Amino acid sequence: MTGRKPSKPWRVTVTGPEVTATSPFTSGAKAFAFVRACLGGDSPAEAAKVEQWEGGRWWHFETVTADEIRAVQAADRATEK
Repeated sequence: MTGRKPSKPWRVTVTGPEVTATSPFTSGAKAFAFVRACLGGDSPAEAAKVEQWEGGRWWHFETVTADEIRAVQAADRATEK
């Protein structure tokens, strides 16, 4: 039996010592924009698990860590100078 496709087939679960939250999204682009916002800067979040609804269930798409996001953001700032 397969479940009904949700109206927001992407979800992100953000975790850290001071935070645990799950948010749904309508697209992968919106989900990853949320990941970048949640894990960048001085955020207490440490990781985000991105899942996609497909074939009647949630599939793990990718796990992103705050260190990865902050490294990319630092590299972007360095190339802007």
